[in-house]
Amino acid sequence: MAQQAFRHVVVEGPIGVGKTSLARRLAQSFGAELLLEQAEDNPFLERFYQDPRAAALPAQLFFLLQRADQLRGLRQVDLFQPRLVADYLFEKDRVFAELNLDEHEFALYDKVYRQLALEVPTPDLVIYLQAPVDVLLRRIAQRGIGYEQNISADYLNRLSEAYIRFFYHYDRSPLLIVNTRDINPVDNERDYQLLLERVRAIKSGRHYFNPAPLGV
Repeated sequence: MAQQAFRHVVVEGPIGVGKTSLARRLAQSFGAELLLEQAEDNPFLERFYQDPRAAALPAQLFFLLQRADQLRGLRQVDLFQPRLVADYLFEKDRVFAELNLDEHEFALYDKVYRQLALEVPTPDLVIYLQAPVDVLLRRIAQRGIGYEQNISADYLNRLSEAYIRFFYHYDRSPLLIVNTRDINPVDNERDYQLLLERVRAIKSGRHYFNPAPLGV
């Protein structure tokens, strides 16, 4: 499948892995529109990181409704609309909900989720970024978002494992799994061009991108 066939590309991965920055670069390379999840608009997010038990449900419901509202209009996109690169997959919201909500909260959340999911389009390609927890913590510290500094290694570990389980079963779109432990496709031009070349070569199925770092 050539690059031109991917009209809706999603970059996914745990907090701090660099999905938004990579989505920006890909959108520029593809001449595509950029769709970001706008986490800063969630009025419950900072409260969630301070007191997860008290704010988990409103934070999750806000994200769910926000993302559904952004994506539902894409079902009407025709062949003349520009390409799109997004930094989230709608299904990722349920991954976070299972992690953050108790049994009764999740039952309520899931009823709303299942109704909204019917209106959300399936992307043409998903790029799933992975990195070890120590790398995620370092990147979170470097970008310096205040409320994110409360994120623990334990939470990131559980989140990363939840992503692994989710994508182990994911088969709705072609999938490229990228190990970013030793590469930086956001800031390193060589790494980015290698990744871009791999993306353009994908036709279908599941693929892996784990190049050796320069000098190895």
